[in-house]
Amino acid sequence: MKVKGRNYQTIWMKDFMVRMIDQNLLPFDFKIFTSRNYIETCFAIKTMIVRGAGAIGAAAAFAMAQAALEADNRNYFTYIETARAEIEATRPTARNLFAATEQVYNAALINPETAVQKAKEIAEKDKEDSKKIGEYGNQLIKDGYRIETHCNAGWLAFVDHGTALSPIYRAKESGKSVFVYVDETRPRGQGAKLTAWELINEGIPHAILPDNAGAHLMSQGLVDMIIVGADRIALNGDVANKIGTLEKAIAAKYYKIPFYVAAPLSTFDSKCKSGKDIIIEERSQEEVLYQTGMDKDGNITEILVAAPDAKAINPAFDVTPAELITAIITEKGIINPENEKILSII
Repeated sequence: MKVKGRNYQTIWMKDFMVRMIDQNLLPFDFKIFTSRNYIETCFAIKTMIVRGAGAIGAAAAFAMAQAALEADNRNYFTYIETARAEIEATRPTARNLFAATEQVYNAALINPETAVQKAKEIAEKDKEDSKKIGEYGNQLIKDGYRIETHCNAGWLAFVDHGTALSPIYRAKESGKSVFVYVDETRPRGQGAKLTAWELINEGIPHAILPDNAGAHLMSQGLVDMIIVGADRIALNGDVANKIGTLEKAIAAKYYKIPFYVAAPLSTFDSKCKSGKDIIIEERSQEEVLYQTGMDKDGNITEILVAAPDAKAINPAFDVTPAELITAIITEKGIINPENEKILSII
């Protein structure tokens, strides 16, 4: 990705430290967060300094590699086993986190250097897979399409390129004209803050859409397709994604609008038979009750946006059944979740 003319990845590892774009500061401030050890990288995952399926996977891989580098020979295996458990406890829904941690843990059983190499390979593969998803997804986009997105599944959610936004970027590169409706994505506003910021950087026309306005636009014939990302995909094609995705899929089915999920094969869970088996992360009610923004003087501040003493519930994800999904765009091609045996693909 380019930020003010300079190329960045969302996350990378250098000199045993992990560096990542601090997404909690965007779009108001752009800074790089540096993690010096696996505990700090776990903190970054849990507090959403780094977020998004692929970026979380890369962060988990780097955290596991850091743990291997930190462990001494006397308690090496106990140390990395404890670290693995702590890394996997940071975000329970994202499949990429668990897949990456397992791969690097197995590499760490050989030696720390192998663990570091495996972590870097995972990050590089995430980048390449995202690019291929964009190429396949671009085939579905026609010139002049109006595309709705939910949450952020762009550069920032992966090492680079993204998934749901990758086809849009490829469409622009190939000369197509597109317009993007960006769901704001309450409560943290990943659409309004992150997706819109990415699209501004890319010069792609867009408008931020209140979360409850999508069905209205669909009813007016203003949406040609919907593309979303995924945090975990079950063997039957059920998809866990940011809360609010299910509502969009139901409306899209009613109005006969193609609803696509873009995700690498690392997001598929071979041990998960259906969406009923997916653990849904419950986050703090503070994310619903308070919002962070910039005031008129340019100061970043947090304010209460609900009635004082009100309580809230905050499920971070929901599950969209396979029958509501037109197709899943992967780095290996486009698959129909109802008609194809996913286990044979992954």
